[in-house]
Amino acid sequence: MAILNIRIIGDPVLRTVAEPVTEFGPELAKLVADMTETMEDVDGAGLAAPQVGVSQRVFTYRIGGVEGHIVNPVLENSTGYQEDEVEGCLSIPGLGFPVRRFRATRVTGVDIHGNPVSVDAEGMLARCFQHENDHLDGILYTDRLEGEDRKAALRSIRNANYDAVTERTTAKRAKTVGSSFGGASFGGSSFGPGAAGSAG
Repeated sequence: MAILNIRIIGDPVLRTVAEPVTEFGPELAKLVADMTETMEDVDGAGLAAPQVGVSQRVFTYRIGGVEGHIVNPVLENSTGYQEDEVEGCLSIPGLGFPVRRFRATRVTGVDIHGNPVSVDAEGMLARCFQHENDHLDGILYTDRLEGEDRKAALRSIRNANYDAVTERTTAKRAKTVGSSFGGASFGGSSFGPGAAGSAG
């Protein structure tokens, strides 16, 4: 296993709709293992394949002791919404904003062996699934912001100082990229700093 480089906003792969996974074998198993290790290394709650430069429909997750991966996920969302929680994103470091998400979701797909998977989720886990699935469609959480939050997010990203934030984050992560720490680190999440979680 190895820790992978996480792509930062501005990278075209984050705006590309990912392709369905059609090949099940050692390469997919390694990708999921590397994504899981990468997510744990940065205390992430979730990580989507495009965030590590792979345009395929797969994500990993780890929320409140529930962890796993979904290949070719399909979401069925509830009609009602949960209270807005602050989200962040490993690909947009240093920012966090409240995002409207469906109260509950059911994700179906398959695992790395092609076996069917179905997970019912509410709260933070449902939020994570929606956030990661957005990544597979080339959508970032900032795209879902409205009004003043959207303006503030775009202003922060355009700010000249934001380049310094991304450079510091990339340099810090680069120290472990390519390595394997051989164990899990727990706590934190992948939605974002100061956020309820830092989703992928």
